[in-house]
Amino acid sequence: MTSKPVVTSPRGPLRWALRLPVGLYRLRLGWLLGERFVLLRHVGRKTGQSRQTVVEVIGHDRASDTYYIVSGWGPKADWYQNLLATPHITIQVGRRTLAVLAERVPAEEGARIFLDYRQKHAFAARELSRALGLDFIGASPQELEAFAHERLPVLALRPAAGGPASPGARRPS
Repeated sequence: MTSKPVVTSPRGPLRWALRLPVGLYRLRLGWLLGERFVLLRHVGRKTGQSRQTVVEVIGHDRASDTYYIVSGWGPKADWYQNLLATPHITIQVGRRTLAVLAERVPAEEGARIFLDYRQKHAFAARELSRALGLDFIGASPQELEAFAHERLPVLALRPAAGGPASPGARRPS
């Protein structure tokens, strides 16, 4: 399979458009995005400043309340690097705020999550293929595993026991 590399981080109007969901959360309207998106509250690894990023949830294990996200701009994305440096973060999903621990999942597990996502969200998977220049739709499980390993790292956001939480954070019941 031939694929062009993942595109570089967005610039200009596209970057601005991709930041709009952060504005919804700041206006306390993040619940409009439902559980398909998560607001990450993290710390800049170089600046130490608070950062906020909204990313799509590609999977949710309800039994463990673990959310799965992917770095669509690859392993060099700032927010991804920030989570690797300081994995105890706070997230907001819908109306819920949780303290979580961000962990990279093994490529095999990432491939399984991609397969499930592709099945449940066919339209979004097609758009992901187009936007990133990858054959995400036609990729075999082995190719999806390679994507998860090299280009599209998957992170698990697991509820943290004793991790720092923002004021008003609540644990799932």
